[in-house]
Amino acid sequence: MKVDAGIGTDLHKVPGQVAAIEKAGYDGVRTAEMNHDPFFPLLLAAEHSDKLEIITSIAVAFARSPMILANIGHDLNAYSKGRFTLGLGSQIKPHITKRFSMQWGAPAAQMRELVLAMRAIWANWYEGKPLEFVGEYYRHTLMTPAFTPENRDYGAPKVILAAVGPHMTEVAGEVADGMIIHPFSTLPYIESVTLPAIERGLKKSGRSRKDFEISYSCFVVTGRTEEEFEAAKKASKERIAFYGSTPAYKGVLEAIGVGELQSELNAMSKQGRWKEMGTLITDDVLDAFGVVGEPKEIAQQMLSRYGTFTDRTSASFPVADDAQRSAIIAQLRAG
Repeated sequence: MKVDAGIGTDLHKVPGQVAAIEKAGYDGVRTAEMNHDPFFPLLLAAEHSDKLEIITSIAVAFARSPMILANIGHDLNAYSKGRFTLGLGSQIKPHITKRFSMQWGAPAAQMRELVLAMRAIWANWYEGKPLEFVGEYYRHTLMTPAFTPENRDYGAPKVILAAVGPHMTEVAGEVADGMIIHPFSTLPYIESVTLPAIERGLKKSGRSRKDFEISYSCFVVTGRTEEEFEAAKKASKERIAFYGSTPAYKGVLEAIGVGELQSELNAMSKQGRWKEMGTLITDDVLDAFGVVGEPKEIAQQMLSRYGTFTDRTSASFPVADDAQRSAIIAQLRAG
């Protein structure tokens, strides 16, 4: 199992963070699109590391056109000498239409088309194929030599998709190189919904599981002291409650028999009771979403529960001791 670390958005600190992460034995670094651009830190990460893979986890796909993403993907992959993975997610309609002022269609169908459009652009750049992509959401039919990148030795980056529902998951299996299973997932949901959908998508593309990388980062509750443990537990419950308030994620809660919790969390979110929502997450629900225990127990719990399908993880390890964190990483990488 490969292990990645998240890096922050303070560009001044990224070089030092990346050096420490590479020294600690991580395989890659990831950024998430929250309140800053997810690509700029990865440019610095590529500059200040030799082997680390650099990954967006995730960039908002529908906030950008396929051409913009193809250009960014090319530049980061070329500069990093083939170490970049473009991780994309759809976000939800209100953010796409009201925050980014972009179009929203049927998200799974639109994502499928976006990835295929990028691949058509890259096929033009790297293989010389005519650019003639015409779809329902995207149309790319013009590319002149002046706008074709010149540094093409490393080709296109890998593309991975974040997904929760079966339709987007099947699209990932069909057109992407891998998938990020959302942290708001449980083992029953992954086994009954996620993995079968991936297999359906892979079958459509004529590929097998060995051609596809699955990333999954469960919730981790641990700590060296009781205070650290309780802080990690509280933070995890609040994050689970935040995700659980999303109507589209109700099926995940239903898979563990607490589907009715979704409507209650959703109502509280609309009232702005974000912190209070976490109190509705019981210890049993928390246990369904991740691993809970002493630092020395975490790696083995993750491997025994998720090791059969997880190829890499970026799970947060809330321990203050670098030696303990390094031991967890080493255990996960050893499998």
